[in-house]
Amino acid sequence: MVKLVLVLMLILAVVGILLGAIGSALLGNEYFVPVPEVHLAPQEVFTVGSFVITNTLLSAWLTTLVILLLFGLGTRKMRFVPGRLQGFLEFLIEALFGFVKGVAGEKYARKWFPLLATIFLFVAFNAWMALLPFYPTVGFTKDGADHITTHLFRSAGTDINMPLALAVIAFLFIEIWGFRVHGIGYLKEFIRIGNPIQMFIGLIELISHFIRLVSFTFRLFGNMLAGEIVLFMMTFLTIIITPVVFYGLEILVGGVQALVFMGLTLVFAVMAVATHGEHNHEDSEAESH
Repeated sequence: MVKLVLVLMLILAVVGILLGAIGSALLGNEYFVPVPEVHLAPQEVFTVGSFVITNTLLSAWLTTLVILLLFGLGTRKMRFVPGRLQGFLEFLIEALFGFVKGVAGEKYARKWFPLLATIFLFVAFNAWMALLPFYPTVGFTKDGADHITTHLFRSAGTDINMPLALAVIAFLFIEIWGFRVHGIGYLKEFIRIGNPIQMFIGLIELISHFIRLVSFTFRLFGNMLAGEIVLFMMTFLTIIITPVVFYGLEILVGGVQALVFMGLTLVFAVMAVATHGEHNHEDSEAESH
């Protein structure tokens, strides 16, 4: 049975290559699927007054709606012995909370978990939902084109505005907690009065905090956009079977990117609430010696 499935998959892979751009180029046939068009900027779907609704914004709204519905249905009738959906959601939340608690400790885990879990769920579900068949197949044609020129939905992660918005939220979250724990003394991390070397270190520290905005944004944006381009090209080149492998990789990449974004936010927040205290401890030890 396994051999039969493998043979069938091999045959389909060969057929996909022959029907794809590779086979069309070798056999001199017309392309079976249109050449993919990659748009860096989000595409306008419609407007409400002067407010432009783009396909990436619709994707963000759809992702939010799906997450709310999923957790609403899963927690509507809580049972001591959970069903499949409730059990899956409990496992997911417990795993995420265990990760946050392992890094931040019990004191901060319960305070930070709602925001960190929201970041993870939104990034992951938005990436996974972009793999659904209606994302690349539902849309509009313009200027007499014979293929879709504007997709109704497009992963919000491929629109730099969404990663930037998440980066700003993470940045503010980190700095706010730094000030909440250390008060105005948190500024001592950046404003170091003494010798020029200490002042330079403080300046570098300040710059590094703002550079996080860039790294957060382009890490997520780059990976999501690259994944979309790879899927477009593999589907164009080989059509069937081979793209399935890359779809599997994108499922993994979506989860990893969500975990990385949440994890970095968590680690930087821990550093923000611990840094000043650690410096004070080191300074007191130096003074005692």
